[in-house]
Amino acid sequence: MEEKKYIGKKEMWMFALGAGGQGMIYAMMSSYISDYYVSVLKLPLMFILALMLLARIWDAINDPLMGIIVDNHTTKWGKMKPYIMFAAIPIAVLTILMYISPDLPTGKLMIFSGVVYVLWGMTYTMADVPFWSLPNVMTPDTKERGSLISFTKIINSIGSAFPEVFFIVAGLVLPRVLSESTVSNVDEYNKKKYIIVAAAVVGIGIIFYINSYFHIKERVVPPVKKRQPGEQTQLSRLFHCKPLVLVLITGVLSSGRYMLGAATLHVARYAFYIGPALDGLTGADRLAAIETSVSAIKMIFNICSIVGMFGAMLAMPFFMKRFDYKKIMITTCLAGAVTSAATTLVGWFTGNLYICIPFIIISCVPIGVINVLLFAMICDCLDYMELTTGFRDNGLGSACSGFINKLGNAIATSGIIVLFLAIGFNPAEMLSPEIAMAATDFTRTQNFAVFSLVSIFPGASLVLCSIPMFFYKISGKEKEKMIEDLKAKREAEGFNVAE
Repeated sequence: MEEKKYIGKKEMWMFALGAGGQGMIYAMMSSYISDYYVSVLKLPLMFILALMLLARIWDAINDPLMGIIVDNHTTKWGKMKPYIMFAAIPIAVLTILMYISPDLPTGKLMIFSGVVYVLWGMTYTMADVPFWSLPNVMTPDTKERGSLISFTKIINSIGSAFPEVFFIVAGLVLPRVLSESTVSNVDEYNKKKYIIVAAAVVGIGIIFYINSYFHIKERVVPPVKKRQPGEQTQLSRLFHCKPLVLVLITGVLSSGRYMLGAATLHVARYAFYIGPALDGLTGADRLAAIETSVSAIKMIFNICSIVGMFGAMLAMPFFMKRFDYKKIMITTCLAGAVTSAATTLVGWFTGNLYICIPFIIISCVPIGVINVLLFAMICDCLDYMELTTGFRDNGLGSACSGFINKLGNAIATSGIIVLFLAIGFNPAEMLSPEIAMAATDFTRTQNFAVFSLVSIFPGASLVLCSIPMFFYKISGKEKEKMIEDLKAKREAEGFNVAE
């Protein structure tokens, strides 16, 4: 007998496109903010490191609080959906403010950047937690939910690649339309480029995101169950759910995968140069050659990511229906770690980017797998919590996913700053208005140190994140039994699902 489907194709696409718009905006922050702070605003490296870490400590409090708010409140417009509308405009405004370059002394510029960065994180949490709680209330069917998550994560990842397309177009167009004095000044040129791209990304992304509100239906509304004296609180239930704790540890340990996004621009600037000889070139000609090389290298990495990560995500619906999540995760992570080791060796012994390409592609496969599976496994853990405690904390579960993403990006960005401090990089000197330094101006050891951000670090992270999965029990026959027991429990409680 064919299982009932709750989500139509239009609803699935509208939700996925909303996730794509969200991915565009999030990538505009996560993949470029470190380069903007380091290379454009030239903020002190220790300030950037402290800002990233302190903001994530605040998120450790902020994300669960938002999850609790979502779980404990329902509006007349729905439980999750209204936050899409509430948060959209503030996110758009703050994302653009993040890339405004006010003419302020360093101290005041640090305050401005810090306030905007923290406010952005808080506002994004207000939108992100309920948005990614929606798969849990759109369908009660585990397999349909898995397919929805897999498809939506694909579109979300495609959206996250769009900012780079805008940067490529900007790199081709802006030198022709901006004044020669602006183009020849690396600082002014980059300031213009960042704010123009940010405005374009936000304008398109926010339209897709808001549009999803009008097409999503919340069908699964569990009966309200109030906590009785002596029962566990929401946070206590979370930390007492061993499978969920293991998934969270896996997510945090997999933070090295974010290096392949956050560090790519730095690798393009400081690890490789693939343009014409720079001897004799000065001013705008030198800048143009360096920027062309940076754009080309970034494009190579993006193509590798598309082939590896998106290819894996496209295949995930097939594998998720036929294989156990736990086995997919362990196998992929360990295989990716081996490939990362090969990337490291090839990069060190050859120093040739083109030879590294096949290895980089394979190294990107685990990123796509982890992006999909972590969220799907969190949803399974919520099923487990509902079965064992009687409570289903969708908002808090989504907060866990959001926290993993933000903490992972912060660890990746902080790792970049720590490496720069360790090898003595000073962006204020390397990217002065008078001259832009190329990768060829650094030693081979410095080149490789930066390259290690996308080779050694992700590989080590993949080994570490596979370890907790060996202790994860919601798999195989135990998972099948959990699904059947939960279905029977819901039927006994008169749990109804809206059409």
